[in-house]
Amino acid sequence: MASPRPDTRLEVSVPEALDGERIDRVVAMLADLSRRESVDLIGGGRVTVNNVAPAKTSERLVAGATIVIMVPERDDTLAPAPNIVVPVVYEDEHLLVVDKPAELVVHPGSGVTEGTMIQALLARYPDIAEAGGESERPGIVHRLDRGTSGLLMVARTNDARLALSSQLADRSVLRRYLALVWGTVESTEGLIDAPLGRSPRDATRRAVIVGGRPARTRYRVLGRGVEPAVTLLACRLETGRTHQIRAHLEAIDHPVVADQRYAPGQPTLGLQRLFLHAANLGFTHPVSGNEMRFTSPMPRELVQVGTSLGLGDELLNTDLLATDPPAGDRLTSDRRTSDRLTNDHDE
Repeated sequence: MASPRPDTRLEVSVPEALDGERIDRVVAMLADLSRRESVDLIGGGRVTVNNVAPAKTSERLVAGATIVIMVPERDDTLAPAPNIVVPVVYEDEHLLVVDKPAELVVHPGSGVTEGTMIQALLARYPDIAEAGGESERPGIVHRLDRGTSGLLMVARTNDARLALSSQLADRSVLRRYLALVWGTVESTEGLIDAPLGRSPRDATRRAVIVGGRPARTRYRVLGRGVEPAVTLLACRLETGRTHQIRAHLEAIDHPVVADQRYAPGQPTLGLQRLFLHAANLGFTHPVSGNEMRFTSPMPRELVQVGTSLGLGDELLNTDLLATDPPAGDRLTSDRRTSDRLTNDHDE
């Protein structure tokens, strides 16, 4: 009988940003586990705080405390999911371009272990398993949030993965999104240039903070609704941080419609997903050198909501996405983003 694989020892000094947080939440975040898994670890004696096992999973942590987590080794073999259909809009022996539906998770992580996009693709394209990258996300070079739909490129070979990742790093990949946001965005076009990092108020969110990673999002207004006040934006990523569009738009007080994480309590307009769609994707083919351009039509549920607000024509007219805002820098914050940048570290 084979010996069990050893646990991984994770030791962390609790940062100020997590002072007062419940231990089960912190364990889940640090070890990339679900809350249920973190509770099981704590109950099983696999977690200590300053060398003492916590009495309760709801115990609050103090900044500076040393938390040790013994994380069980996982079986990293991904099980293909042949019953999940993922629309593929382009394929060759080097790469795929897929049109991800909303609510489909791209790869396992944060408690999700099955039913992901990459597992569905492995059932159809088993060679992706040899494309390299992290074991739970072979071939993945960029991601979309669970509630976001639209275009993604996936590598089928390691060479293609490295080449596409390089294009992302040098910002030559075109990634343009359509977003409906709350409020009237006054500037017709602009640039949000503000660093993002983990929010000190909520570890599951990103926020504009001092010392965050550089992040730039360009936008252009495509249309405005009056009752309620909403604005339809075309957003282009110049960097690719976690939750970048969502966090940047929330930072200028125009959060994405139906975003329950960044705009809790706001109406959802009947949506069960974000009003955020990756509509355009462009890159250079890693082997042929050809310029590749793809457009994804707006999902029906977003068109229905937009039409009810008088924005149906804008949502259906893909030509509106053909141009970008001018290259000149414009920080569209009305001082709000810069004020938060100055003060966030004190809160």
